[in-house]
Amino acid sequence: MRARDHGIVIGSLEPGASNAITDVPGVRVGHTTLISGESVRTGVTVIVPHDGEPFAEPVFAGYHWLNGNGELTGMAYLRELGMLASPIGLTSTGSVGVVRDALAALDPGGQGWSLPVVGETWDGSLNDITGRHVTAEHVAQAFSAASGGAVAEGSVGGGTGMICHGFKGGVGTASRVVDGLTVGVLVQANHGHRDRLTVNGVNVGRSLGVSGVPHEGAGSIIGTVATDAPLLPHQCTRLARRAALGVGRTGGAGENSSGDGFLCFATGNRNLPRNVLDAVTPKTYPVTVMADDHLDPLYHAVIEATEEAIVNALVAADTMTGFRGLTVEGLDGARLAYLLAGV
Repeated sequence: MRARDHGIVIGSLEPGASNAITDVPGVRVGHTTLISGESVRTGVTVIVPHDGEPFAEPVFAGYHWLNGNGELTGMAYLRELGMLASPIGLTSTGSVGVVRDALAALDPGGQGWSLPVVGETWDGSLNDITGRHVTAEHVAQAFSAASGGAVAEGSVGGGTGMICHGFKGGVGTASRVVDGLTVGVLVQANHGHRDRLTVNGVNVGRSLGVSGVPHEGAGSIIGTVATDAPLLPHQCTRLARRAALGVGRTGGAGENSSGDGFLCFATGNRNLPRNVLDAVTPKTYPVTVMADDHLDPLYHAVIEATEEAIVNALVAADTMTGFRGLTVEGLDGARLAYLLAGV
């Protein structure tokens, strides 16, 4: 169940049909979830940015770090060219390398130099992180399973072993439609303190008891923003910054040991030069650009969708027992709705 299934409505803007990042046309999401024995609680999530060849057909993109104790591979290339030219992988800190290599191996063009984007958060409390249980086969499965429509949330894919605001966390997503344009956000939420958890401007964390989770607040959040608006790279960066405001609205602060990174890609221009070695590239090419004066509705859409995606990750995740017997409780959506209704 999701926040809206419990009557919890975040903000005032309208969501898309699935209230997910996949409401942006062409965007697909796939998960491989690994739960085994008493110690394996991990996985991988793959976001495919459009319905073309993600390695050969780039889209404009930008990113922002709220706090840099984390990793997003491929950022030097993205910063230099302002383009995303790969699927996006989300996984455990201990599995970044294998996911990056596995995505590169999935490039059908066989260029041999792909620079995939892979983000991570640390699942070492619930998962035997040093076991590095994610394999190339798991990445290929998530990529093959990527689809549009509803997205599985909570303890799935890269979010399987994550903890958020002292509750079981994981993957969450939401979307907004403004002025005929769609903005979608997907988060891998593994951050925050229980006593700072805030929903719709109401601090609910202090009413939900002490978590008892080790290393509370020492985790991270990786957010992916997608839109079909015709944006240039600097405008994508500006949208990515607003995702951090959504984190702040839920009580996140980008603590010292937290890796809080946000990437935004825009599919409004699909005629960019092909990212293929020895491709014949035109000297110039036309793009459509949205005027900066009209970006404010998209900013608000990113903020609302990020907040709701975090709440969805919390509400969707059930109580989990994992590595060394640690149990992390899920956030009861009905109880959350009750607290909010009493304000």
